[in-house]
Amino acid sequence: MTQHVRAENGFAYGAIGADIHVFGDGVPVYLLQRWRPTAPPDDGFLRELPSRMLNARFGVVEFTGRAAELAALRRWRDEGARLAVRWLHAPGGQGKTRLADHFAQQSAADGWQVVTATHGPGSVLPPPGSQDLGAAADARTLLIVDYADRWPLSHLLWLLSNALLHRPAGRARVLLLARSDDVWPAVRAALANQQAATSAQFLPPLPGVSDEGGGDREGNEGDGEGGSRSPRAEMFTVARDSFAVRYGIPSAGITAPEALVSADFGLTLAVHMAALVAVDARAAGRRPPADLAGLTSYLLDREHLHWARLHKDAGDAGHEIAPSGTAFTTPPDVMNRTVFAAALTGPLAPAKGRDVVDGMDLRLPARRVLADHAVCYPPADPDQDTVLEPLYPDRLSEDFLALTLPGHRAEYPAQPWAGPTISALLTGAGMGTGTGAGNGTRTGAGTGTGAGTGSGTGPGSGGGGGVRIRTGIGTGSVADTWTPRAVTFLVAAAQRWPHVGPRYLFPLLASAPQLAVAGGSGALSALAALDDIAPELLEAVAAHFPSFRRPDVDLDPGIAAVSVRLLPHRLAGAGHPGDQAAVRHQLSIRLHHAGRLEEAVAQSATAVEQYRAIDPADMPTPALAVTVERNLAVALKAHGVRLAAVGRRAEAQAVTEESVGILRGLAERDERFLPDLANALLNVGRGLSLADRWDEAAAAQEECVALHRRLAAADPAAHEPDLSASLVALGLCLGRTGRPEEAVTATREGVTILRRLARAEPAAYTPALATALTNLAAALARTGSRDAVPTGQEAATLYRQLAATNPASYESELANVLSGLGLRFLMAGRPAEALSAAHESVAILRRLAERQPEAHGHFLAEALGALSTVLLVTRRHDDALAAADECVAVRRRMAEADPGVTPKLTHALLNAVGVRAEAGGSRLQEAVHLFSEATGICERSRATAAVVAGLHQAVGSRLADQLAAERRPDAADRIRRAVAGLGAASDAGP
Repeated sequence: MTQHVRAENGFAYGAIGADIHVFGDGVPVYLLQRWRPTAPPDDGFLRELPSRMLNARFGVVEFTGRAAELAALRRWRDEGARLAVRWLHAPGGQGKTRLADHFAQQSAADGWQVVTATHGPGSVLPPPGSQDLGAAADARTLLIVDYADRWPLSHLLWLLSNALLHRPAGRARVLLLARSDDVWPAVRAALANQQAATSAQFLPPLPGVSDEGGGDREGNEGDGEGGSRSPRAEMFTVARDSFAVRYGIPSAGITAPEALVSADFGLTLAVHMAALVAVDARAAGRRPPADLAGLTSYLLDREHLHWARLHKDAGDAGHEIAPSGTAFTTPPDVMNRTVFAAALTGPLAPAKGRDVVDGMDLRLPARRVLADHAVCYPPADPDQDTVLEPLYPDRLSEDFLALTLPGHRAEYPAQPWAGPTISALLTGAGMGTGTGAGNGTRTGAGTGTGAGTGSGTGPGSGGGGGVRIRTGIGTGSVADTWTPRAVTFLVAAAQRWPHVGPRYLFPLLASAPQLAVAGGSGALSALAALDDIAPELLEAVAAHFPSFRRPDVDLDPGIAAVSVRLLPHRLAGAGHPGDQAAVRHQLSIRLHHAGRLEEAVAQSATAVEQYRAIDPADMPTPALAVTVERNLAVALKAHGVRLAAVGRRAEAQAVTEESVGILRGLAERDERFLPDLANALLNVGRGLSLADRWDEAAAAQEECVALHRRLAAADPAAHEPDLSASLVALGLCLGRTGRPEEAVTATREGVTILRRLARAEPAAYTPALATALTNLAAALARTGSRDAVPTGQEAATLYRQLAATNPASYESELANVLSGLGLRFLMAGRPAEALSAAHESVAILRRLAERQPEAHGHFLAEALGALSTVLLVTRRHDDALAAADECVAVRRRMAEADPGVTPKLTHALLNAVGVRAEAGGSRLQEAVHLFSEATGICERSRATAAVVAGLHQAVGSRLADQLAAERRPDAADRIRRAVAGLGAASDAGP
């Protein structure tokens, strides 16, 4: 299997056996690559800068320890659901990447396909090319995602929808690595519809010599020491021996510092640093420092020494050291500033890197500085055309930033230019054009001719294989400079170095608080975790959050973290219980948006309790008494939404109806409360619809429409959107209560309003218009109107456009409207178009149901039933039988898991009987057996009998007639008796 990928003036990438997700301008959302171990560089390269040996990707240190954690990962990998996602989190330097890399190596050896994902926007991408990720249908795939907490949540969800993870017979595991678990609740909530098993695993600090605890002690299995040896001591020994080999010196006599037992050395990186410095100091004849700060300074001093040697050697001998073939001309002080900038920006495309260096006014040609910098810090991948590779590992880079900033007491030279460099890079002051926060152009992707634009051959479209290119996902707009990285690194440095926050980070954010928001959700979460940040500064940051009415999936986790941190401050400033309730009400909204649903319920419940405790009669003025009632009603309505989100629908309906009762009383006295009442009624009607209480739902929606109509007459701009929503909801209820003409009238009016709104704001109202048109097409079909077909076609066109932009949200909607459109075409005498629409619907839903059977199985069964009808009418009996039987199989699987699906299974059985009755001949005996099964189900459940009584009678009568026509009178009589018996039972039933 081969694939040819070609790029012209842009970036090109192909994949076999997986989806490709790109933005509309061709920038990949992420790229997938087969995992492969990195071959360590030669020893000379590593010794030049000892910090290179700490880079996990070089694998210099033999993996040791973490036996319990590895065992837990193996159990997670080998047991449980077909698809499982795990969030592995720990502070930087704890060894997540090393653990994941070792786990990847073990998994590959065990026959798993191991894949890594690289985030696209704002990142330097792997070289263009093709990845063959195709595998057998029953293959086992492990996907590893580093820095998952720095990905926008929407991009993570695109990744988790990839066909690579959804082979029907395969097993898939996704390991997400992160520093904190703040984003995890939102990811977990979003995965609820993916039918994925979810779990989190914290990577604890390494136990010290005196630490005790149950369970396994990492690294002590089979070492012959009875588990008495400290995991830190053993890790130090392994690292020391690994480093000593690189230096070509014996390791005997190189001992660990006494401080190894302290809390600072609970990090894997800290132990490795102690071992590396001990070996390097022995090779240099020096005494190693004793504490972690001293180790950091020692390693950074070695960086300075390397810059100085390169400059001196090139100056003395004229050696051609730089890649361009010229001498190394950058002085150490200039290299220091360049490395500092690189720590903030991360790798950049050459043009963007030149902008950065030019803006720093280094008085040297930018190309010369960048070439010299690449000698010290070459790109992680030699095939990448990037500059400003940062110092690794990340934690050392963060400490370098902190130590370069004046204000600490460590023995390391701080620099007066460090603070201004941060301000310049993040605010654009003195940095030239295009380098401020949010003003850059996308890097690493060229001009974006699309992903995988070349030719390709693969396994075709079945089973999620081949290459499927998603285009036009949003606009690709991200903070496409270094702002997210810079803010995140500064916050991480402030967590360990007390001078960074008060002297640099906090003043910077005080002058430009929007930078924290531009830093993304991860930066906001880390900021909220700082002990010394003032609540007033967090309030300034919060002032730049999107409104409560506009959830932002990529920012919501960080917003929730800041809001939780501010809760005590806001409660202290809210003296009155009503103000405190308002604070909790607003927090519940933020938590709900972030997927922290149970916490949201707790806060909304407390808000309701606090509002209930306030007696309106105790208020000093009537106006305040009314405000108390209104606040309680709004809190009840919000609490209903929170309860419904966690599946407590009965409680949700009760509190929403209580809200309506309060608001109705208020609105009778003051029309200012009519909007609140109307919106509460809309929620009540929706809840009743979900409970199949259609008559009550219709009554609530009729009152809602009447109120919104009055409000829209006075202020169309403010209330027409709500009026359209209530009209469409009313139309749905009327159609379910036997009032088809009224359903058409209400829905058509809603569509008229939405057309006007969508013309003015397409992004905001096109989805609602597509839904309304779908409902209108169904309502028109019930009346026999010829307009049903063009209306359905318009709905399909809109959903096709929406699905091209966001298939995760709209592909199933497109499939559903196509299924209905197929039947409309059939009724209009257009069989070829009916077949095309019905087949396309089933094809989409088959693919979705393969990945998420519980989420899409119902819709697939509906589409298969519709397809069987179209095929039957077009005289394709064998195909109709196949579709009907597949529908039965889907319904049967669903009924085994949920008895509530039994009526739909009966419906599918009767449909299969009807198809066989039309086919006649040898199919009649099969029809008799299926009809007997359907009748038996109905006899055992009076509720099911009542639901399908009419269909049972019609199908049974048709089958009996066919049996009689083929001279099988006994079988015909049995079918007629079954029809009559079930008819009598259903007449007496509910």
